[in-house]
Amino acid sequence: MKPIVTAMREVNPQETSRGRQFEIWKNAPNPMLTFVKKVDVSRLVRISKRKHLKFNMLLCYCIGKAALTQREFYLLPVGDKLMQFDKIAINTQVMNHTGEVSSCDIEFDGDFERYCRDYMTHTAEVAASCIDRDLSEECMVIGTSAIIDTELEFGGGMYSGIFNNPFIIWGRYSRHLWRYSLNICFQFHHTQMDGAHAGRFLSSLQREIDRLAL
Repeated sequence: MKPIVTAMREVNPQETSRGRQFEIWKNAPNPMLTFVKKVDVSRLVRISKRKHLKFNMLLCYCIGKAALTQREFYLLPVGDKLMQFDKIAINTQVMNHTGEVSSCDIEFDGDFERYCRDYMTHTAEVAASCIDRDLSEECMVIGTSAIIDTELEFGGGMYSGIFNNPFIIWGRYSRHLWRYSLNICFQFHHTQMDGAHAGRFLSSLQREIDRLAL
C-alpha cells in the first residue's frame, strides 16, 4: 500500500504571524466572522455566455486566484492545533444523480486550463458516484456554495466547531441595465485572518474578476 502523501503539518503558532490570534480565539464559542460584499460579475457573465463556460467554475477560479498568494490562507486551526498547508483547493457543492448534494474538492494552482478540466471531470464523477471528493488532508480547502435558485442579500455561515475552513456563499446574480452583480458572503475563522486580511481578499477577488482573460 502506498503511503498517504500529505501537505499538512502542525506548526508552533508562536512561530507564525497568527500566534496571538490563535491564543485569543482557540477557545472562543464562535470564532467565525462573515463579511458581505457586492461584486461586479459582468465580465464573468459575458465570458460564460461567449465561451460556453460555467459561471460558477469561473467564479471559483477567481476565488482561487485571489487566495493563492495570500499567506493567511495556508494556515488553519484544526482542533487545538494550528496547521500549515502547502497547497489550496476550492470546494464546490454538486447536485448528484439522486437530487441530493455531494462535496467536491479541486486542487488549485492558478492554471486555468487545468482547473477548468479538473472542475468538469471531478464534478461529473462526484455527481455520478455520490461519493465526496475530499482533499482536506492535502490542501487548505476553501468551501463554496452557490444557491442559484434565488438572489441572496445575505448567506450566513455555520460554525460547527469541527470545520474551520473559510467558506463563501452566493446566490443568483442580478442584472441592472448592462451590468451584473452578486452578493458574496465570506465566512472565515478569526485565527486564520483578521478583518483587514479578509477585506484585502475580497478586493483582490474583484480585481481577478475584472482582469480575467482567456
